[in-house]
Amino acid sequence: MSLVKMYTTQVCPYCVRAKTLLKQRGVEQIEEIRVDLDPAQREAMMTLTGRRTVPQIFIGDTHVGGCDDLMALDQRGGLMPLLQQSA
Repeated sequence: MSLVKMYTTQVCPYCVRAKTLLKQRGVEQIEEIRVDLDPAQREAMMTLTGRRTVPQIFIGDTHVGGCDDLMALDQRGGLMPLLQQSA
């Protein structure tokens, strides 16, 4: 299964929702980067994604986007194939 990396904050309901969906789809481990604890990581996230909001989700090398983007990808049937690509 592909590596999942997620930029998050502690009190973000969208982060919780995204993590819940990923776990329902079989993701056992999420590399979580807390941008509320490390402002430099927020800068890195913004440089990588061009976005300021969390969560920002990467599956392998693919930037999925935020929670709504993840949900839409799942509804289109694209999440499982992306997760099943070899890391």
